[in-house]
Amino acid sequence: MSPAETNPAARTVASTQSEMTEIILPNDTNTLGNLLGGRLMHFIDLTGAMAAYRHSRTYIVTAAMDHIDFIRPVRLGDLLTLKSSVNRAFTTSMEVGVKVWSENTQTGKLLHVASAYLVFVAIDKEGRRQKVPQLIPETPNEIRRHADALLRREHREAEQARRKEARLATTAQEDTAPINP
Repeated sequence: MSPAETNPAARTVASTQSEMTEIILPNDTNTLGNLLGGRLMHFIDLTGAMAAYRHSRTYIVTAAMDHIDFIRPVRLGDLLTLKSSVNRAFTTSMEVGVKVWSENTQTGKLLHVASAYLVFVAIDKEGRRQKVPQLIPETPNEIRRHADALLRREHREAEQARRKEARLATTAQEDTAPINP
């Protein structure tokens, strides 16, 4: 297989879609029998990474969990299904959306329990950033998510600049503050 076949100039959103199912066991829950939030975040990160790997076909690292909504609790014994796909590819990073459902194993009732956006960066073995293929959104929903991902990126960048400015201002104040014994 040639390098162009393994890492084409563009891939479809459908080619990045990934799915994972877990059964919620006692070790995954808190004292109320609900799935621990951190454990859910771990599952979300894994499922998101699967989509990012499928798109980039190189090593990836999680750069940010941009947003997560915990909508309702997941109970001990439920099946948890997570679905992910790349929403947008930038130069070396990708935004991935993950949607999570719980299934009551007794009734079969499905509930949407969480959604999240993550940012992954493609890297090589030495940790250097790698370019990723362009993403081709095809359906109206994919096109909407593609546009929304750019807005979220602009918001992340503005917030990052604001935090950097605040850190610099705090450092400057600390540098000029008198030392009190």
